[in-house]
Formats: sequence, C-alpha cells, structure tokens
Amino acid sequence: MNTVIFFFTGGTISMKHDAVRGGAVPALSGEEILAHDPELKRLGDVEVVNFSRLAGPQVTPKHMWDLSEQIRVQLERPEVCGAVVTHGTDTLEETAFFLDLRHGSPKPVIVIGAMRNASELSYDGPANVRAAMRVAMDESSRGQGVFVMLNETIHAAAYATKMDTQAIETFQSPVFGPLGIVDQDRVFFARVLKFRQTIETTRVEERVDLFQMYAGADGRFIDAAREQGARGIVIEGTGRGNVPPMTLDAIQRAIDAGLPVLIATRCAQGRVLDTYAYEGSGRDLRNRGVIFAGNLTGPKARILLMLALGITRDPKALRQLIEAGQYF
Repeated sequence: MNTVIFFFTGGTISMKHDAVRGGAVPALSGEEILAHDPELKRLGDVEVVNFSRLAGPQVTPKHMWDLSEQIRVQLERPEVCGAVVTHGTDTLEETAFFLDLRHGSPKPVIVIGAMRNASELSYDGPANVRAAMRVAMDESSRGQGVFVMLNETIHAAAYATKMDTQAIETFQSPVFGPLGIVDQDRVFFARVLKFRQTIETTRVEERVDLFQMYAGADGRFIDAAREQGARGIVIEGTGRGNVPPMTLDAIQRAIDAGLPVLIATRCAQGRVLDTYAYEGSGRDLRNRGVIFAGNLTGPKARILLMLALGITRDPKALRQLIEAGQYF
C-alpha cells in the first residue's frame, strides 16, 4: 500500500491574490498545489480528487457527507494506504470531526489547510501537503481515525480547534495537547487516543441550530429555531454549561416539542457538568432533559447531533448515544 488519495476541497491552501476582487480567492487545482513540490511523488503514488474549490465558510454538511462517502470508497482499495483532505481552516475542525465520526477504516485520513495563500512568500501549503503524505504512509498512523495537521503537528479530530485568526500554529488541542509531530526523519506519536466514537448512519440531519449564551440572553432565537423547523438545538452555555434564566421557557418549549437540546460551553476548554443547582444551571437543565455535550465545542456538538439524529430521534436513545460517548 503506497498510494495516497488527495481530496482537494478549496480553502486558503488553494487561494491566490485576485487584484480585481482585492483579496485572496480559491484559484488552484489539486494538481497545481502539488506542483509546488516536484519531489513529492518520490514518497509514494499520489492520486488527485478535485472535490470542490470552496472557501471554508462555504462548506455545508451536505459537502461533508459527500466527501465522507467518497473517502470511504477510495479507502476500500487495497493499494491505498490513506487519504489527505485539503480544506479551508475556518470550518476545518467541523469537517474533520464529521469525517472522524463516520470513519471505520484503520487507514488514516489527514485534514490539512494553510494559513498563507499561494501569493504570499510564507505560503505554508506545500509543507503541510508533504507532512500529511508522510503521516498517511506511516504505519504508526493506522487505527487512529482522522487527524488535523498543520505546522507539522498532529491533532486528533475530536480535540483540534482553531485558536488564532492568522497564526501558522493556529490549531491546538486544549487540555491534552497534540498526538504527535512530523520531524525530518520520522513521524512521531507521543500518545494515542483511548477512545474514539463512530456513528453508523445512512443520513445526516442538517436542521440543527447553534446559539451562544451571553449576559442578558433571552429565548427569542431558540423559539424562532423551533418555529421554523429546527430538528435539534445546541447551546453554548457559560462556564460549566449554564444559561440565563430568561432562556429557560424557550428551552423547555423546544424539549416539549420533541427537539433534542444539547448544552456545550463557550469556554475554550473544559467540559460541561451539573455542578451548580441554581435557576438556569447545569443541574436545572439536566432535570429538564437537556443533553450534555462533554468537552465538545458548540460546532462539534452540532456535528455530533446531526449524525446522531440520522439514527434516532428518541430522547433517551440520543442521551445514551451522546453522553456515553464523551471523550472527556
């Protein structure tokens, strides 16, 4: 197995400066990106799939689903050792987590991007491509699911998050740190995940809305989501997973209408827990039937709920599926 499939979806790694538009836009094909490193094919066989040419914010759950299906088909080929996905960094962590939840193969998938476009002297795309190919071909990468990797640092898809708007080292894994690094002479894993969750479903529920809590928030947007056909709601609460009391009636109306409501935290790290028992606290929310999202960020909790709803809408089954599968 020495063939790596490169799925090119767009993002800054595919961008060049457009003088007419006044900024960077997707412009390069997969072949053009690979051409920046003519020595790449010495590492192994490369096949290109030009999946799309989208900026990160243009990616939808439908794109994620279609991409995961194409990756699954390609990884079934015996000569393929792994896949690399280039992606816009704005939503990279959501797509990577989506792919990880649907990834049952032992072959690795590495999701990469770039923080500098091809018109800049500091273009980091080619280095990320080369490092990702090395990880895809390395035997130690097998059986660990989907990775997020920029700046020669390997992160688990469940934990990686974009921490800076422009820094090369933007992707970090709060609390536990990265899994490993790519050095000049080898791929090195300092640790491996003890737990990975996968969800086997034939569909994804795209109508899941996400709201962040803030001082003085009320339930207008939650009510609007329910009234306009949402199939699930994720709330980024404060601290351990708490909400202003003025949101409670809307949350209860959503639960009474049969909508699953997940609570995450707007904090950069840590997990939600029913530590407090005041009105609007985690304990109050749990008693009302809200599901806890562990240490997942709001966007990742939304991805998890969208796939879980492809299996069941039963509140007890959803709680079991989501809360029993928490990473931390």
